[in-house]
Amino acid sequence: MSQLLDRLRTDAVAIYAAAVAGVEPRRAVTRAFATTPPPNPSHIIALGKAAYPMAAAAVQHFDRLEVPIQGGLVVTPDVGDSPDPRLRRVTGDHPVPGTRSRAAAAALQDALAAVNHRDEVWVLISGGTSSLVGAPVDGMSEIEYDLLVRALARAGLPIAALNRARKRFSRWGAGRLVSAGRGDRIRVFLLSDVPGDDPADIGSGPCAPDPSSAAEILALLDALGSEAGVPDAALRYLERTIRGIVPETPKPGDPVFERVTTRLVGSNALALDHAEERARALGYEVRRHPTPVTGEAGTVGRELIRSILADDPTPGTAWIGGGETTVSLGPDHGLGGRCQELALAAAGELAPYRNRRRVTLLAGGTDGRDGPTDAAGAVVDSRTWDAIREAGLDPDRALARHDAHPALTAAGALLRPGLTGTNVMDVMVVLVGDRPNLRAAGDQPESDNPHQAGS
Repeated sequence: MSQLLDRLRTDAVAIYAAAVAGVEPRRAVTRAFATTPPPNPSHIIALGKAAYPMAAAAVQHFDRLEVPIQGGLVVTPDVGDSPDPRLRRVTGDHPVPGTRSRAAAAALQDALAAVNHRDEVWVLISGGTSSLVGAPVDGMSEIEYDLLVRALARAGLPIAALNRARKRFSRWGAGRLVSAGRGDRIRVFLLSDVPGDDPADIGSGPCAPDPSSAAEILALLDALGSEAGVPDAALRYLERTIRGIVPETPKPGDPVFERVTTRLVGSNALALDHAEERARALGYEVRRHPTPVTGEAGTVGRELIRSILADDPTPGTAWIGGGETTVSLGPDHGLGGRCQELALAAAGELAPYRNRRRVTLLAGGTDGRDGPTDAAGAVVDSRTWDAIREAGLDPDRALARHDAHPALTAAGALLRPGLTGTNVMDVMVVLVGDRPNLRAAGDQPESDNPHQAGS
């Protein structure tokens, strides 16, 4: 059984890797550029975790067409050289905006100021943009903005609601990049990291109209209650907007968006297509979850295993899903991320099957980083829970304190691919083993007769 579980782990990691490779940013935007009208002289602005490879692909495209690049900006979570001397590269903070994010937001203002009315602006947006250029709107201090961002993160809001609220107070969110920018045309290319792939939600929608009113956001924040820690300054800002003292965000139908074209170049659904293709190549019968996986990570992990096993899946089944769960942090919490918490909760559900079912679950962020940790997520099976206990840790307490990282470290269950350069939410894979003709990732079948294949 141990050998089979190890093989299932290998296969799960291979399926995850195929999902990530399928949405590699450079390849994704290059496909989109091939069917985009030839550009005029342009400025390139790339924001997010995938900013570097997306910008590099844009530079290559422009140079092949011999179209001048007038300048631009690349904002990334890591420090390094620019993909091209004509583009300035700066570093923002992630996952929580900080001092570097303020500097990146100022650099974006400088980059937009350099655009003249005859030029195009190509804006390349990927996950992480909200934090990397996170800075407050006029009327809020940096401290008040930081308190708001942290309060919203703790509240456990669905990602769409979180985005609607956060972008209202963000300098470059809610269509404000278009409002502030010049240029004959703005072409936007999006690598989606949100369920539904709505441009208004991706990266806080810097180039998309904001359909939410200030009154709606005020009601959302009021519903969180005073214990959520939303600063009064945020509520006052919304009240001033409602009274017309502060301008509303640009809305659908605003003429400012007539010069904007938007293209989705990659998404979680595309990543899952590649995961499904790899799973079938390995010999699995695939079941695909029809909707994005959302909700509290711990609850999702438990319910996912219960629902899959309740259906009594045929050995050799691969369940594949994707989305983005949430973790509602209390005042006393440990270290982890949503994928790690989901996996740890799933391990608890799998523990009673240690001698009866061969099931492995992988939950991993496609960006390679789950929360403020060095892991993308984890791969667990029916041995994981006991392995944590044998290491001297209490997995129940780890779940209660949102402290999955040290528990999964002790069990050797963490998934550590390193930063991947892309970001299209999370991938979840559940493999049910026992079928002798399943082959490990990278193996070639030994025979056309399944009974002669390794077990």
